[in-house]
Amino acid sequence: MRLEEAKKRFIDSWGALATQWGINKTMAQIHALLMITPEALSVEDIMEELHISRGNVSMNLRELMNWGIVFKEFKSGERKDYFSSERDTVEMARKIAIERSRREIKPVLRVLGDVKKVDESSNEAKFFSEKVDELEDLIEMADQTIEKVTSMSGNWFTKIVLKIIK
Repeated sequence: MRLEEAKKRFIDSWGALATQWGINKTMAQIHALLMITPEALSVEDIMEELHISRGNVSMNLRELMNWGIVFKEFKSGERKDYFSSERDTVEMARKIAIERSRREIKPVLRVLGDVKKVDESSNEAKFFSEKVDELEDLIEMADQTIEKVTSMSGNWFTKIVLKIIK
């Protein structure tokens, strides 16, 4: 397979996979492009490579920078901004896990905490509260595991765990 074909296939697959995680396809495609490109790219480079608008590129780059997985770079003598992806895949996975927890798991835990406070005493209400408690316990345990693993970013143990998970 030729490099250009492999790059396109990777970018398309990364974008499709991201939609299953609830992440914007274009955002994932930009991230994929930056991950596999050795040099930082300008907005124009990204627009040309992915055939998307300037506004779409700018909006998604801002979001990727908010996630902490894309960085703005300055090249001396250049007026354009350039962008690159986190190069350390373990660090990238750690940052993504932190952000997904903040955006997805924490809000669910807040909702579960609210809905379990049913002020009825029927058997159905009791059953509902028990199931919500069980679910809340399970999600809290998963979130605590994510927090423990991600808090040990430079730790040798974290790298081993993440390699085992791979």
